[in-house]
Amino acid sequence: MIIHYKNAIIKYTTSVYEPSEDSYLLAEAALSEIKGSERVLEVGCGSGIISAVIKANTKAAITGIDINPYAAACTKENGVDVIIGDLLSCIKGKFDIIIFNPPYLQDIKEKIAGDKITKNWINVALDGGDDGRRIIYRFLEEAGSRLVENGRVLMVVSSLTGIDEVSSKMRSLNYIVGEKCQERFMFEQLAVLSGTKRGGV
Repeated sequence: MIIHYKNAIIKYTTSVYEPSEDSYLLAEAALSEIKGSERVLEVGCGSGIISAVIKANTKAAITGIDINPYAAACTKENGVDVIIGDLLSCIKGKFDIIIFNPPYLQDIKEKIAGDKITKNWINVALDGGDDGRRIIYRFLEEAGSRLVENGRVLMVVSSLTGIDEVSSKMRSLNYIVGEKCQERFMFEQLAVLSGTKRGGV
């Protein structure tokens, strides 16, 4: 399957999260945030749509990372350097911006149709645990040490997960929190939160 979006051509398969409203919202927010040749990391890059759009429209040095080997292969095919790994555990160096479209739905196991491979990897892309925030909190705790001073995280959060709760967690980890954009899609409100690293993160 192929998508044409923002000067990029993105291919994806059934074993990879299909680009959706949250993908496009985060892509738009990223384009508005990136300045010059910043170092950017996309965690959970999936098909690579956001990274490919960044590469096609900015001078940023972009790298993707995903735990799903099918997603990593898809991102690579879409022209983006990619690493297979679990969140930030295998990353070295620091970045100006770290982007994340996290699994944020509450326990969704057994609700995804498809063959075993597709079902398992799509569950990984969607399932945020009992409250939808388990992976988000892990990411936030790891990201601070991978940001330059005044580096930023950009992350999609859903009202189903709790936008205020995630914002509060970010502040407790000493991020300066802002909201880049917010939009309602059917049964949920999606927001892109920004968190700027400051001393002590």
